[in-house]
Amino acid sequence: MTTSSNRFAAHLSAGPLRWLRQLRWQMRRPRDLKRLGAASRIMPPLRRVNAHCIEIGDRVVIGRNCLLQPLTAYLNQRFSPRLLIGDDCYVGPDCQFHCIDRIELGRGCVLSDQVYVSDVGHGMDPRAGLIMDQAVYSKGPVVMGDHCFVGFGAVVLSGVRLGDHCVVGARSVVTRSVPAHTMVAGNPARAIARFSTDSGRWERISGNLEAPLS
Repeated sequence: MTTSSNRFAAHLSAGPLRWLRQLRWQMRRPRDLKRLGAASRIMPPLRRVNAHCIEIGDRVVIGRNCLLQPLTAYLNQRFSPRLLIGDDCYVGPDCQFHCIDRIELGRGCVLSDQVYVSDVGHGMDPRAGLIMDQAVYSKGPVVMGDHCFVGFGAVVLSGVRLGDHCVVGARSVVTRSVPAHTMVAGNPARAIARFSTDSGRWERISGNLEAPLS
């Protein structure tokens, strides 16, 4: 068979395969979420709680074994959480989201594997008995701006706001808000670089690199 014939045969066989692949993705799409946008792909299994509080935008990819857990109740407490993932986001495998207030990802965010995002804190009063019997609380929502990148195994905690185009280094623990176009790393995370629109590069912050974020 000639090369052109081979290409023609491959084209014919790709049609049914493409159709079957699309059908498979459609069958995998969760039906219980408040919103699941067009062309979004969720790799099974997806662990989720209170799916009616979860909204996922268009063209989102969520990797395997992720946990989406907005909590509406804990002990005698009641909450109205929201978990919002914007258009064109990528969430790697084994990520976890926990909220009693709000977690919001802007457009085009990329989260590497095993990222943990939570706006939930737990009571740990030694006088109040078992930890699991103590109330939970939130210091405020977690909000990521557009086009943020969060590295492997990073943790983003309650009340943190990441500005647009922030970069969080692998294994970092972010406890304070970060201005736009800033790169942070460490535990607790501290600013190590900022993007310069003049040079078009990420530039190290002058002075003490261990200085805390403002």
